[in-house]
Amino acid sequence: MKMRAVSPSAWGAPKNLVPVEVDRPEPGLTEILVRVHAAGVNPVDWKTRAEGAFGTWGDTPILGYDVSGVVEEVGPGVTLYAPGDEVFGMPRFPEQAGGYAEYVAAPARRFAPKPTGISHAEAAALPLAALTAWQGLVETAGLRAGQRVLIHAAAGGVGHLAVQIAKAHGAYVIGTARAEKHDFLRALGADELVDYARVDFTEAIDDVDIVLDGVGGAYGTRSVEVLRPGGHLVTLPDPGGLPDPARARERGIHTGWTVVEPDRAGLLEVAHLVDEGKLRVEVDTVLPLEEAATAHAYGERGRTRGKIVLRVADQAETGS
Repeated sequence: MKMRAVSPSAWGAPKNLVPVEVDRPEPGLTEILVRVHAAGVNPVDWKTRAEGAFGTWGDTPILGYDVSGVVEEVGPGVTLYAPGDEVFGMPRFPEQAGGYAEYVAAPARRFAPKPTGISHAEAAALPLAALTAWQGLVETAGLRAGQRVLIHAAAGGVGHLAVQIAKAHGAYVIGTARAEKHDFLRALGADELVDYARVDFTEAIDDVDIVLDGVGGAYGTRSVEVLRPGGHLVTLPDPGGLPDPARARERGIHTGWTVVEPDRAGLLEVAHLVDEGKLRVEVDTVLPLEEAATAHAYGERGRTRGKIVLRVADQAETGS
């Protein structure tokens, strides 16, 4: 049986993303087959498309990790789900998950029940970005109530979710973002905002317990200057942006590059926050699967607020 998908005809420009028809996957031992209703688009997708450098890829490379959909079939040994269940997840990262397609087959425990009360488009926007924020803040930095947390690129896909996760844990949240996005971030709970286009954050902020750096480069090195002794710098995009280890040790600061991992327990925590009304994902735009090239070109401009999502099933089915 065949299915629709989008694949890069060659690694490089967005225009290389083209519709294809490929064999539908079959669920193996402990796997489920998910009919994808929506697929999230992440920076790792367009960086991979440009260079082909992250993960391993099949004979027909299919990008995309974030998916939300409905269980079509269950493989041998699966007890968590049954056909018809709504699920979301980021399976197989950083290997090929094939989210830009009508069906995905992956281990059942790489998914969690879709949060109630939100669309498939919203659910597909959550897994990679929300798990990145959760793992960076809660698990890596040990986020606690009362701490001061600085989130760079606070209006982005990871950033706007990190703001809410930090607030849900009782933190005082500071974000860097352009001025036109400050009202949006205040509505999400940010306590203090810095317009990085006009103000050097190192002159406006100090005494911070945790920095979540979604920018990389010099931001990591400069962020050390605003951290308290014993503070944590969690770098997401660029291990080359980590500060000099000796300088960090001098100040008793913990630094490290973290890469998100598939995690059912974390997805359940994220879904719980959504269901409690403490976490909402901002969907910047939803485009049809066949317009993945447009989605990538738009994302690469770096001016999105929240997430980009591809609609895979019919609009009526996705609820987008």
